[in-house]
Amino acid sequence: MVGTQQEREEKVSLELTEEILQSMETGMVFRDYNGRISSMDFHKTSSYLVTASDDESIRLYDVAGAACLKAINSKKYGVDLVCFTSDPTTVLYSSKNGWDESLRLLSLNDNKYLRYFKGHHDRVVSLSLCSRKECFISGSLDRTVLLWDQRAEKCQGLLRVQGRPAAAYDDQGIVFAIAFGGYIRMFDSRKYEKGPFDIFSVGGDVSDANVVKFSNDGRLMLLTTMDGHIHVLDSFRGTLLSTYNVKPVSINSTLEASFSPEGKFVVSGSGDGRVHAWSVRSGKEVASWVTYETEPHVIKWAPGSLMFATGSSELSFWIPDLSKLAAYVGRK
Repeated sequence: MVGTQQEREEKVSLELTEEILQSMETGMVFRDYNGRISSMDFHKTSSYLVTASDDESIRLYDVAGAACLKAINSKKYGVDLVCFTSDPTTVLYSSKNGWDESLRLLSLNDNKYLRYFKGHHDRVVSLSLCSRKECFISGSLDRTVLLWDQRAEKCQGLLRVQGRPAAAYDDQGIVFAIAFGGYIRMFDSRKYEKGPFDIFSVGGDVSDANVVKFSNDGRLMLLTTMDGHIHVLDSFRGTLLSTYNVKPVSINSTLEASFSPEGKFVVSGSGDGRVHAWSVRSGKEVASWVTYETEPHVIKWAPGSLMFATGSSELSFWIPDLSKLAAYVGRK
């Protein structure tokens, strides 16, 4: 028993390094999908993960128990983007049927809709929940970004954009970012109607924005674009720290990237199906993995964990192979 406890403490004390990242490989795979995974989200404080896929299913996983707990079909509306609310049994998701662009708040406990959010007139391509408050933001191909309160069906605010928008709250919910047309616009969430308080350039990359995200500590942000660029910026000064390049993605795909929990590394998909990892400090690629896929994976790092997940035609969890790590093996 003592050995097990000691081993657990050693695992917890492992800090994410380049060596650990390079050792990572798929440890658990779920292959029971009949279509590509279009979106996924880890819950911040539980061990749950939710996925949305082209087979019109929403699936709930207990990562710690390595089990799929539930699969709910959304045949009528389809499902495209999905994310947890603060409650691990409630999700928000966007449709994928081409005729109803409402967002839906769904209880996974009893498969009941708690609320509909109507306002967009074209596909929703960006969805971000504020983790501290019951509000969220959505961006659509109808060239609007809408601000919502989970408790009200009507949107609380509307911002018009000139292009495909990517939008995200920071972890505190104090600011949000909207990216399109080669720039990231920063808004104070309490007085967004006054317009952006800052505008950051991403160095002339005007291809469609795909995903914008903040690091957990709010100091960094990343933007991915259709041309296969992943820009990392200082979110206070707007300085472009580095740009990573992968294969471009098609108009129907999304290039996704994710910060590791402490913000030292970025993992991403690629238009050719590879998975890449970069060091934020050096700006250099530290690892790259060939997969059986030819389209970009959706990718998310698990909160506070040495694990990330990728979604394609299957769901994969990537973990370090401790047998490859000299420092760890030497301690045995």
